[in-house]
Amino acid sequence: MDTQSSIDPFAVTSLEALAGLYGEVPERANLKVIKALDDVAKRFIAASPLCILATNSRRGLRATPRGDAPGFVVALPDGTLAMPDRRGNNRIEALRDIVETGGVALLFLAPGANESLRVNGTAHLTTDPALRAQLAYKGAEPATVIVITVAEVYMQCGRAMLRSGIWAGRPKPEGVPTAGEMIAAHTGGLVDPVAYDAEVAARGTSALY
Repeated sequence: MDTQSSIDPFAVTSLEALAGLYGEVPERANLKVIKALDDVAKRFIAASPLCILATNSRRGLRATPRGDAPGFVVALPDGTLAMPDRRGNNRIEALRDIVETGGVALLFLAPGANESLRVNGTAHLTTDPALRAQLAYKGAEPATVIVITVAEVYMQCGRAMLRSGIWAGRPKPEGVPTAGEMIAAHTGGLVDPVAYDAEVAARGTSALY
């Protein structure tokens, strides 16, 4: 008997057992993953003032909030993303992880928008003077800039935000693409964006549980 099963007789310890607890993945959920930033993803990132940055290393896993004025993470012409590392307490754990392994995952949030945007890829740190100057704020340049090479981009549906009620009563920020726009763009037009948004609105809270 494995360790988890000896502690919890109901532990799920195999991928087969896990799959048996859930239904089939909808086609559009599989097809919504794209390999590079498109205009719709860039619009969401430009409207986002908050991102959760996840990193890993031999020391373990970490997730840290990164925030600033909307659009603080910038899409560069070569398809990468640039995130300034603003002043902190100098523990620089996430930066150490990036130097050690380079693996990153990002979750972009836009207060008022139930959907979020997920970006997975690799990253490196740079002290490029031009990039640091571009990302300066109130005269302060970041010590380093995190440059993210994108491998996967996809929309996260709004159920978690709806369940939490975190944005309840708050309007969606101007410029944030709708769920329908994102899923249509990222599935190659598999859905009609207007119809999809109407479907989401009609479902309301009926499909949350």
